[in-house]
Amino acid sequence: MWSRIAVLASGRGSNLVALLDYLERSGGGDNGDARVALVVSDRSDAGALAEARARGIVGEPLADPARAEDELSMLLSRHRVDLVVLAGYLRLVPRRVVADFAGRIVNVHPALLPSFGGPGMYGDRVHRAVLASGARISGATVHAVTDEYDRGAILAQWPVPVFADDDPRTLAARVLRVEHLLLPRVVAALAAGRMRSDAQGSQRRFLSGQHGGEHFGFALDPYDAETLSHNIDVALAG
Repeated sequence: MWSRIAVLASGRGSNLVALLDYLERSGGGDNGDARVALVVSDRSDAGALAEARARGIVGEPLADPARAEDELSMLLSRHRVDLVVLAGYLRLVPRRVVADFAGRIVNVHPALLPSFGGPGMYGDRVHRAVLASGARISGATVHAVTDEYDRGAILAQWPVPVFADDDPRTLAARVLRVEHLLLPRVVAALAAGRMRSDAQGSQRRFLSGQHGGEHFGFALDPYDAETLSHNIDVALAG
């Protein structure tokens, strides 16, 4: 089991908060006593660093994000990190770090990969591309990290509907809500050894519902968050 987690984030850290809150609520049972031991950002003013420090967690900005390989490797080694989680981290992880943590590094992406991924596909760019495509569903994907953007094995996905009157802001909010529910549960499953994150591990895609209507399974707008959380838990357990 993996107990020491590092989170890499570039922004305000809402997925970090979701992960910390989930691990705190679960009390270390099925998650193998996992805890976030380190938060790293490529931006010294990132909200994720402030959130980490407010909770007594080490928060480290990278001195030179463009040449981060040595520094990031050193930080992960110094803090004895077992599992690396990218939560809104916008830079390509150095190859040495990917190699050192093969099977132990995951990312959350705000679309249903393999569509709408790759270099430059983050934030509103993803949601604008989804809307421009005419897709009727979007969602969150948790996947293994490789040395290419968004190309690693898909571990878990959860869909949300795309409504006719959506704009990038409303779609982003709907997807983010699912990210906050899905990512912590996948991380806990990985930490407890109930899931593998390498290419040889089982790839589990949690999709259900109808493509042709305004409703997609239970993922309605507004959400019943309790029902949504329960269904994600059931899917992971299965």
